[in-house]
Amino acid sequence: MNHDADPIVILEGARRLPRADILINNKKPGHFSRFTATQLGGLAIAATVEQTHVDKKLVGHVVMGMAQHSHRDSIYGAQGMRWRGGLPDEVPALTVARICGSGAEAIAVASEMLTANLRHDPERPFYVAGGAESMQYPFCLYNFRGKAIGTSTQKYGPIDAKALPPGTHLQDMLLMSLYDPSADMAMANTGEELARRYGITREQCDAFGLRSQKLAKQARDAGWCDLETAPVLVEDDTHAPFALKHDTHIMDDATLEGLARLRPAFEAGGVITAGNASAVVDGAAAMVLGRESDAKQHGYKPLARIIGMGVAGCDPHIMGWGPVPSTRNALARAGIKGSDVNHVELNEAFAPQALACIRDFEAMGIDPEKVNPQGGAIAIGHPLGATGAILTVTCAHALRRKNERYGLVTMCIGGGQGITLVLENAN
Repeated sequence: MNHDADPIVILEGARRLPRADILINNKKPGHFSRFTATQLGGLAIAATVEQTHVDKKLVGHVVMGMAQHSHRDSIYGAQGMRWRGGLPDEVPALTVARICGSGAEAIAVASEMLTANLRHDPERPFYVAGGAESMQYPFCLYNFRGKAIGTSTQKYGPIDAKALPPGTHLQDMLLMSLYDPSADMAMANTGEELARRYGITREQCDAFGLRSQKLAKQARDAGWCDLETAPVLVEDDTHAPFALKHDTHIMDDATLEGLARLRPAFEAGGVITAGNASAVVDGAAAMVLGRESDAKQHGYKPLARIIGMGVAGCDPHIMGWGPVPSTRNALARAGIKGSDVNHVELNEAFAPQALACIRDFEAMGIDPEKVNPQGGAIAIGHPLGATGAILTVTCAHALRRKNERYGLVTMCIGGGQGITLVLENAN
């Protein structure tokens, strides 16, 4: 095994926020609807810095993933998250975007910056990395530019809809973002294509969706998520504040019969429904990274080592298959076999996508029962640019809790890519 003599470690104290549905019961604004992506990222950074007890003067850079740059102050990205997280002005910040893999890519980029020595500052040897996403995407206004000065721009304020000229129109940025022009398909339809190629049935998809819900409920009720999750103060219907502690999409009463009654959501006769596709949620996560020698020198305890990474491309028509080649690459770089893996966090974009990957993982020697033993995105949600960081926090804590050695974090990426991180328990 060819592990780096001074590997990058995740310090103890890594935290994620609970994942909150963008709508409550598909009717009312979600618990995080008033937060921008930078505010969510700032909450995650603040919680992580507090729990890690890292001296802010030792933080040399912030690297945060975010997929969609259309939400209020999101153009400031990681910089907005940095100052909202309480880190000083002299700390620079980088926003990373690899669509659904942005959170994992941010961890990879920060790790590479720490090892490359091109801009590593020994006086500030620790980096904050993670991801954040508000899925409360706005409507985007088209055909309103190019007007005479004074008629098209209102500085810092809302546009009067009554004053819009003919030809202007709005489009939903969320729906626009889930369509891949290179494949001429929406993301869900790429999942349907994998179902056709792998012969995955509706019944198998619903059974997998139920598995996700039951395992997520089990993990929540057992308190397994408590150590990794930072509660967030929100308001209820009466505007009374309360601490949101748990992921909101987990269904206590999910049944196979109930899932079977749901209609196909994207294709007539298709296998993907609202019950076996990833939930649309807001979320964020952060962690402090550093070289293991620096952690030891400064007295910080590592939670996990990052010992392998892999990124791969694939046919965009089956973009959900991307974790298969990226995992092969990551395992090879880590110098371990699939049979060595104890815990896998695979993003469940859609049930047939996850099932297709799990079949090929099994051919690599990865036990299917070790994939998402605490449930996945079908039950808990997929806040695009935050997901990779969230799953990394979950995997690292799970390895510690179960005293297991190796973990995988992997996800598909719109447009036809996959990304994988390999973790080793530092206990």
